[in-house]
Amino acid sequence: MATETIRPGSRNWSLPNMLTYGRLVAVPVVTGLLFWPELHWVRWTALGIFAVAAITDFFDGYLARAWQQQSSLGRMLDPIADKLLVVSCLLMLVADGMITGYFIWAAVVILCREMLVSGLREYLAELRVSVPVSTVAKWKTTLQLLAIGFLIAGPAGEVVLPGNIWIGKILLVISAILTLYTGWDYFRAGLKHVADD
Repeated sequence: MATETIRPGSRNWSLPNMLTYGRLVAVPVVTGLLFWPELHWVRWTALGIFAVAAITDFFDGYLARAWQQQSSLGRMLDPIADKLLVVSCLLMLVADGMITGYFIWAAVVILCREMLVSGLREYLAELRVSVPVSTVAKWKTTLQLLAIGFLIAGPAGEVVLPGNIWIGKILLVISAILTLYTGWDYFRAGLKHVADD
């Protein structure tokens, strides 16, 4: 079966890239909704948009590979969209009191790791070195998104699932532990190339 030839420019408007653009648009929408965390319907709306955005994180990369529609723009924007979604939600959850006390350290660990990996990837890109995503990193991302989802639901979620907030906090701590592990893994890989350089 002949495969359709896609012009380089048209890849920017492929379905995988459109999913990434949608995730970028979801960031200010979810953040804006969380300015009114006391309204339960607002929390459910924010959770719904966040859940759709989180699901697209899997499908955009999978479809780009399956349909051979990978593009430089998509490779650049995909991790940016992921980090913006996670970082903005964590900041809003700290602001509205869903993440408090020692649990803030879990959020700090996640934020610091994101900055470390972003800087490391930028440096390694200059050396034309690719750092593949490990299985543990994928589990970390999944738990991280689940934790944020439970915490976005917050008090509204407690009505449906008592203990919802604590589930979110525990998942956040577990994802922070995995974040430390994967962060060190990436850093160690980066140091190897620094030494080689």
